[in-house]
Amino acid sequence: MIIFLIIVAVILLTIGIVYLIDKNVPKKYKPFILVGLWGLIIYLGYITIMSVYGEIQFNQLKEKRYKVVIENLKDIRDAELAHRTVTGQFEANWDSLVKFIENEKFTITQRRDSTIIDKELTRIYGVDTPKDIVIIDTLGFVPVRDSLFGADPRYKTMMNIPTLEDGQKFELKAGLLEQNGVNIPVFEASVSKKVILFDQDKNLVDLESEVKSVEGVNGPSLKVGSMEEINTNGNWPKNYSKEQ
Repeated sequence: MIIFLIIVAVILLTIGIVYLIDKNVPKKYKPFILVGLWGLIIYLGYITIMSVYGEIQFNQLKEKRYKVVIENLKDIRDAELAHRTVTGQFEANWDSLVKFIENEKFTITQRRDSTIIDKELTRIYGVDTPKDIVIIDTLGFVPVRDSLFGADPRYKTMMNIPTLEDGQKFELKAGLLEQNGVNIPVFEASVSKKVILFDQDKNLVDLESEVKSVEGVNGPSLKVGSMEEINTNGNWPKNYSKEQ
């Protein structure tokens, strides 16, 4: 944007110079000077248009790539949340996470209220004293793979950055974060914007890495989860995905 404003300012300055030359320079020199200056104006105008067009193309490609990457991050989050549900913790190893999806099952349970005789209170008071309890019945088991992905095998490649062809993977971390004296499981899957936009203009990529906007992806990376806070959301805004 700054470059664009500079170019526009130079164009306006050049037009002003052309006007002054037209008014003050002897006629025999005017044609050569004016041709050169108008050529400069046309060149600067071309650069301005291409600068704006290049930024538009960059934003279009960026959004297209982000949306594909986000779909993988959402699958990774679903897999991690399933792993926590079954094991009580998140997983930091891709191979182990895939094996978990293929081999483990969700337990289907049903909670129901019931009443029994409280033996201790009955002994104390000498009369039958009931108490309410919750009974959890196990109804069956459902494979994690079927529940999350059905017949789709995309979980086998969800760790690969989809905008690259060399099989480069997302960075995956998992561990525990202490909060109020309690260790709580956390995870984070991420990829640098510079990796996603590896073939784009370096200046535009650097600016994108410093974005702070309600409608943009803030920070230098695209990620889901966090190792610094209790959070399993992605850092992308709603306009990139129907689900956070």
